[in-house]
Amino acid sequence: MADLVREIVEADLPRVKDLLTKVNRGGDYAEIERLGGMTNHSYKVTLENGEELLVRIPGEGTEKMINRLDERKSTELACELNIDSKLLYFGDDGTKVMKFIKNPQPMNEEVMRRKENLRQAAEIFHRLHYSGIDTGVRFEVFDMADLYEKIIRESGVAFYDDYEDVKQSVMNIKAEFDAAGTAPRVPCHNDSLMGNWVLDGDGKLYLIDWEYSGMNEAMWDLSCLSIEADYDTSEDDELLKTYYSYEGLEAGVEEKKRFIAAKLYVDYLWTLWGLTRVPFDGEFMQEYSDNRYERLKKNIDAYKAFGW
Repeated sequence: MADLVREIVEADLPRVKDLLTKVNRGGDYAEIERLGGMTNHSYKVTLENGEELLVRIPGEGTEKMINRLDERKSTELACELNIDSKLLYFGDDGTKVMKFIKNPQPMNEEVMRRKENLRQAAEIFHRLHYSGIDTGVRFEVFDMADLYEKIIRESGVAFYDDYEDVKQSVMNIKAEFDAAGTAPRVPCHNDSLMGNWVLDGDGKLYLIDWEYSGMNEAMWDLSCLSIEADYDTSEDDELLKTYYSYEGLEAGVEEKKRFIAAKLYVDYLWTLWGLTRVPFDGEFMQEYSDNRYERLKKNIDAYKAFGW
């Protein structure tokens, strides 16, 4: 996919200064830099005294899909668990100010395939999932998919020609697992793409941006990471092995089946999410959705090949 434009939006600057005032940093800064991101406007702001902050301005159209008060609950939990950096301010409109993670290293699939980072990610997910906290925020995958379908239709964006057949395949797989009983709901991040992982200069891994977080099946987070980091079978095995080792367990057949099924759900939902963003982000998001949709179909075929 094409690189995202990282130009400073002039209309954001008064809002940035206002947010700095809200966290008692005054309205002035020495330097501001636009960071990457798929929908929001995020900035690294360096103050005159050298303090570095992360300031986020919500992206256009996000208010239709994201409950910012719910996001704040999960962000606060992540900060308490030392999974994300320190939160200084979170507004009802989704504006946010946090401590900037020092000396962030370049992050990509290769970095997340390194065994030490894979294992850190498994530990972070375990810490989150086993925190024992119910945030009260539900991440209902298929309710969200219905909402995204409605937004897509209202915006006039075209569905894929074979979408209904592919959707039915996903629903058939879901029905198999529903018949076997639902897995426990735990706090989940739900969107562990590469841009939401930060590795600081000391090698500590952080998980950031909790817009889509909520109570979900733990396997979603593990499968999402596998997809985003392009893990192969051996890396999937290491991820599951490390994750379950904290409970003195091993991933059995049932866990591995749910892991593969969750991969399908991840690409199904985010394909639709990408299509909702096409009116705002154009070709970039269309390509994003196309890539996910093709992988979804391949994984459906791979799932069926197991004969389960």
